[in-house]
Amino acid sequence: MATPDFILRLREKIGHELLWLIGVTAVVVKGDEVLLVERADNGMVTPVTGIVDPGEDPAVAAVREVAEESGIEARAEALAWVRALPPMVHANGDRAQYLDIVVRCVAEGGVPHPADGENTRAWWCPINELDEAGLSDDMRERIREALTHEGAARFER
Repeated sequence: MATPDFILRLREKIGHELLWLIGVTAVVVKGDEVLLVERADNGMVTPVTGIVDPGEDPAVAAVREVAEESGIEARAEALAWVRALPPMVHANGDRAQYLDIVVRCVAEGGVPHPADGENTRAWWCPINELDEAGLSDDMRERIREALTHEGAARFER
């Protein structure tokens, strides 16, 4: 994931100290398929993920990230899950913790492709083949939550 400029500016001041960030996971659905990408930085298979810019609404960030990373036009449909992820250390030593917001989106057009260099591949995966797609348990849970979501969002308690 390319590091946004606002984070680079903060890192100049705080170095590798723990930084609290807002992240978004966009689970994009087209019929009985889900959009997946293979990340260029670590080879992981995920839905589209990204960082919410300062002042940006999470649904807008989800749609923006999907377009930037995969070339797919999408519409945010539902807030499915909100939770704090555990603290992590990036490969460069930067420490971060993310408030992850899972947004279910509906595809409205485009052909998936690695649009911005953050991914090596983007494709539609049939929902019934998600277990074989190489997703981590956490990513499968994010997708499952978005697909089965009804009513109020799921909040960790």
